[in-house]
Amino acid sequence: MKKNSIKTVILLCVFSIVLFTGARASAQILTKNRLIVVTDIGNEPDDFMSMIRLMLYSNQIDIEGLIASTSVHQSTKVSPELIKKVVYAYAKVQPNLLKHEPGFPSAEKLLGLIKKGLPVYGMEGVGKGKDSEGSEWIIQMLEKKDSRPLWIAVWGGPNTLAQALWKIKETRSETAAKRLISKLRVYTISDQDNTGPWIRRNFPDLFYIASPGNYYNATWSAINRVFSGANNEVISNDWLEKNVQEGHGPLGAIYPDVAWGMEGDTPSWLMLIPNGLNEPERPNWGGWGGRYEYYKPAYDPKVKWIVPLEEETRPFWTNAEDSFKPYKAGKWGLALVKDTATYKGNHVTLWRWREDFQNDFAARMTWCHKNYKDANHPPVVKLSTPERITVKSGGTFSLDGSASYDPDGDGLSYLWFQYPEAGTSNKSVIIFPENISAYNDLKAPEVDSPQTVHIILKVTDKGMPRLSRYKRVIVTILPK
Repeated sequence: MKKNSIKTVILLCVFSIVLFTGARASAQILTKNRLIVVTDIGNEPDDFMSMIRLMLYSNQIDIEGLIASTSVHQSTKVSPELIKKVVYAYAKVQPNLLKHEPGFPSAEKLLGLIKKGLPVYGMEGVGKGKDSEGSEWIIQMLEKKDSRPLWIAVWGGPNTLAQALWKIKETRSETAAKRLISKLRVYTISDQDNTGPWIRRNFPDLFYIASPGNYYNATWSAINRVFSGANNEVISNDWLEKNVQEGHGPLGAIYPDVAWGMEGDTPSWLMLIPNGLNEPERPNWGGWGGRYEYYKPAYDPKVKWIVPLEEETRPFWTNAEDSFKPYKAGKWGLALVKDTATYKGNHVTLWRWREDFQNDFAARMTWCHKNYKDANHPPVVKLSTPERITVKSGGTFSLDGSASYDPDGDGLSYLWFQYPEAGTSNKSVIIFPENISAYNDLKAPEVDSPQTVHIILKVTDKGMPRLSRYKRVIVTILPK
């Protein structure tokens, strides 16, 4: 072999090793969440809207099924053709999306994931002989050799999921059934048929997030309702027309006008986006999809709803409250100042992030038709201090996010704040001013027993629209 040929082979080997190592490192940094959607799409425009938004995050979430189902609002038909309509529009913009981030799946792959549940209501679709391609697909994906949990986001009635669970229980050994069910993570948009309570009653170990009862009281409803203290402009019809519907390519062109509410189903998967804040396995830590705590909801037999309510038999993840004081831009002096009002409630856990996730949506809509240099991309948040810190009561620790950067070269704004409800301590770590990149000698509060404090770093770029990413630092405080 000639000397030049040997050199070429060596260079190729080194290049291959670098590529392999880089790919491996990326996989370690970003482990995608697996997701199957069960949707009563066609009932009203909001499922269709949520499906459009989901396409824009299909490179950050492993979509493994899109199942058309029924609900109390659409009890005798399923509409897989509407899912296909969204995917066909996505096919036209997928090449442009790949200019901005890698990993957007082909339309052909997504079309192969579209399945149908039975066109019947609730428990009519559960039992012997009630299998559907949707319920069988859920079981097939559960049995796939993949150690990651499988999230099921139910936008309508969950009877397709209920049938899959019924069959697992009937046809698998107790050990096998327990193993499969332990891999499931379910978020239902309230109860939209009578199988939700049946699932919770018959599968007490199933990981389940829901706000049973009146939609108005549900955490997810905060995505599209007007609240004092929230940025309501970013859910207005004018904002949607400007940032989504008009001049943003084929996906925007089919985004319908609001009927009852904008994207009521989107909160079921917002927590799966890897933004540095979301921790889907920890619903009580809070994130873009809201915050939830594990308990058995109270039952009032006097309350009536479109789906009959019944007393719950076990705890699950449901509505939790945050107490939140928003920040606003300061005209002089401090760039960020706290509002004078404090807002409290379960809806707060979601709408507090509304401006961030709506801006993110708007940016990705521009990716559908603009080149990389003409669009905005989220900043990269990097800490020079650990994400897990242990300190003794009254001791000091440091926080440093100054290594963060923006891929577009935009300037950055920093905001550090404690998320009290996510930790176990009700005592505060004093961070002031909150908008600088690093701190030395922050003092841990005095505690009598081991406690945790969650501190969030939010980094926002100065592009248009302004995009935010986060890091969560968990400080464990030990008594002296």
